[in-house]
Amino acid sequence: MNVLQLLFPDFSLILCGWLLCRYTPLNRKVWEPVEALVYYFLFPVLLFQSIVRKPLDLGAASSLIAAGLILGLCTIALAYLLPRLPLLGRHMDLRQYAAGAQVAFRFNSFIGLALIDRLAGPSGMQLLAILMGVSIPLLNIAAVWPMARQAGTPVGSALVRNPLIIATVGGLLANVAGFVIPSWLDPAVSRIGGASLALGLMTAGAGLQLGSLAHSKALTTSLLVIKHLASPLLALGLAHLFRLDAAQTQIFLCFSALPTAPTAYVLATRMGYDGAFVAALITLSTLLGAASLSLVLGLT
Repeated sequence: MNVLQLLFPDFSLILCGWLLCRYTPLNRKVWEPVEALVYYFLFPVLLFQSIVRKPLDLGAASSLIAAGLILGLCTIALAYLLPRLPLLGRHMDLRQYAAGAQVAFRFNSFIGLALIDRLAGPSGMQLLAILMGVSIPLLNIAAVWPMARQAGTPVGSALVRNPLIIATVGGLLANVAGFVIPSWLDPAVSRIGGASLALGLMTAGAGLQLGSLAHSKALTTSLLVIKHLASPLLALGLAHLFRLDAAQTQIFLCFSALPTAPTAYVLATRMGYDGAFVAALITLSTLLGAASLSLVLGLT
């Protein structure tokens, strides 16, 4: 299967969501509650199921986990460094930066799980779920921190209510405790997971817009360079450093090149920031993600 065949199903659903939102009565008022349903229920169920599907071999995945955490810390550090750069920092709108910084290091889980499901099957899905499980709490803390600090609100309260953190931490604890989803319940849970991927990709498409980037070109470019150039290059180096096997390397490189999370828009708006600016960043990142994923898939 070539790269275009792998990427087409996901990006066609994104395009479908955009077309439905722009050219049919299914406008943003329709998609906003769908977005909430995916974010608060469907996708957390998928994350939990992916993690508890079979017992984790944390020893075998320890190198992948370490590489994922280091990649996350490096991209967070690069994003946090931007306001301190002399030429960029002095002209930066700090509220736009606080809302947009998360775009540099968060990832689109919907595309990642859908892609790895076709590329590597259930074993690959679990490796990605482990990588996501250790990364999501770290990246969500880093996403919330600049906005909470700028607005003067508590970071902890924003984090403990985050459904993705609850699902991943709960899944890891349940797996370690030996919990298995009962066989009679598994088909229903699997259908919920499948619905989350399709609806998540379509809601990402429904939220695409570009109109708010005209006055923040330097910030936009910097955040997207970190996300789509620095992150894959760092991942390639870390894969060699930790001597990841072929399957782990493929999953790790795909993880590093994913477009940013569409839920970044939800987080920014719920914390009182410029959602339109973040949505525009997500739009560009989604388009660039096709290129960065094609690049890393060509390397594996």
